[in-house]
Amino acid sequence: MISNTRYWLLLFFISVVYIAGLFSTLFENDSAQFAVMAMRMAQENDFINLIKGTNEYLDKPHMHYWLAALSFKIFGLHDWAYRIPGMLAIFLGAYSCFGLGRLLYNEYVGKTAALIFLTSQTIVLSVIDVRTDAVLTGFTIFALWQLTSYINKNFLLNIVLGAFGAGIAFSTKGQIALVVLGLPILCHLAYTRKWIQFINWRVLIGVLVFAITITPILYAYYLQFDLHPEKIIRGQSNRSGIFFILWEQSFERMSGEGIGKNSSDYFFFFHTFLWVFLPWTLIGLFAYYCKVKTFIKLKFKYNPKYEFLTLGGITFIFIVISFAQFKLPHYLNIVIPLFAILTAAYLHSLNVHSKDKTIKIILGIQYFIFALIFVGTTLFCFYVFEFESIISYVLFAVAGVICIYFTLKQEAYAIRVLTIASLASLLLNSVLNFHFYPNLLAYQAGSAMAKVVAKNNIPVDKIYKLSEEHTWSLDFYNQKPVQITKIDALEDIEDSWVYISGDELLQLRDVGLDWDQQYEVDDFRITRLQARFLNPATRKKVIKHKYLIHLVN
Repeated sequence: MISNTRYWLLLFFISVVYIAGLFSTLFENDSAQFAVMAMRMAQENDFINLIKGTNEYLDKPHMHYWLAALSFKIFGLHDWAYRIPGMLAIFLGAYSCFGLGRLLYNEYVGKTAALIFLTSQTIVLSVIDVRTDAVLTGFTIFALWQLTSYINKNFLLNIVLGAFGAGIAFSTKGQIALVVLGLPILCHLAYTRKWIQFINWRVLIGVLVFAITITPILYAYYLQFDLHPEKIIRGQSNRSGIFFILWEQSFERMSGEGIGKNSSDYFFFFHTFLWVFLPWTLIGLFAYYCKVKTFIKLKFKYNPKYEFLTLGGITFIFIVISFAQFKLPHYLNIVIPLFAILTAAYLHSLNVHSKDKTIKIILGIQYFIFALIFVGTTLFCFYVFEFESIISYVLFAVAGVICIYFTLKQEAYAIRVLTIASLASLLLNSVLNFHFYPNLLAYQAGSAMAKVVAKNNIPVDKIYKLSEEHTWSLDFYNQKPVQITKIDALEDIEDSWVYISGDELLQLRDVGLDWDQQYEVDDFRITRLQARFLNPATRKKVIKHKYLIHLVN
């Protein structure tokens, strides 16, 4: 195990990277969209109705938006305030990885699991591009830790805390929380044969706590939808919010009905895992393979030296989500805690059994991954978006010296594996959060135009758009949604500003409208990067523009 000093230093610098991510501009679509939905709650003091733009929002429960709105109430309407609940949930998840890892194995595994969890690429990204999955992941692994503790120790407090965590997770994203929580628990119960733990009065207390915890979102759904059968949601009236969240939601996501289909690739999550668990991907795959091999040898017979919670949970969750017709990479966030514990246990086992040859191979792989990350970050800093200040060059040089020092430092292989992998994550995400994202987000038209609006004191209540295309980042940073109008109505609006695309600009000119002020910003879908954009020589070929014009009446 690495020394306590190094361990806590790594956690400190990881925390700095997370905190730096708090202050990034919000990404479109989901982060900015969810922030605008929470902003409306805070501005109008309406915590019952979930509204997306001008439409009633049925898809997800209220908890994520409530937490963000509460943060706005406390800290003000800032992008970093929106991210605070998600970051705190991720830190709770890290502590829960430690707790569950220690419970299933020992303190060494728990500490390593927390480190692996916090340095996994998709987890770091989840605190920058904050969606509902940050809160879902944190409270799901917390609930899993507490419920597993209850199974092993039979303490009332554990099942109460577990039920509360499960309730918050359900209130964040619905039934998927219970699926990803229930599958590992069932695997643990089936393997340890401790079913008796769920046949006593403590379980009734847990059920009661869970019911109380989810009551607020059920009540909000009831008020918004069940009391208003006349509302048309996705072309249907008489939609029950309670019935939807308790029954229909997961079936819609599995079938793609309602929200649409985006992938029928049953291997989508298998190849997506290759990047979301970086820099630990290959170790995680080795850990999974060896665990499967061990249980096959045991013929799945119970042995107190082993646990089936992580392996079974990962396997069945992968199977379930792979059959969904609507898939996104961040859906894998919920299995990262299980993979972190499984990977930490594998590394511990190699160290305890002195399998230096295997550890040396893993170290070689980590050196290779680190080299790729170093080359990639160098390109980000010196080619894609070149450094513009001496301080940046100095900091990058210092980071390079530190990385080279630990790469060449002669110490135990197991210690070097943990250190090199953690440094790889730190290097990559430091460059992303401090340099790459700030430069990239300059090409997000909505947030870029909001800076123009603020700089020139343009009245936000006079800004209009001509289409129903969402303008989430502009809405958030203006702290007011852009109003929709028609071309033929613009002549009757005094002192109007119009936010438009290049094509719409030509339409206004063709109908004879005139303007005396015009601002232009670059426009690129930054969450869908492509080689031509990353290449400075071809970037202009893929960049479009958005305009803000002041009409002359």
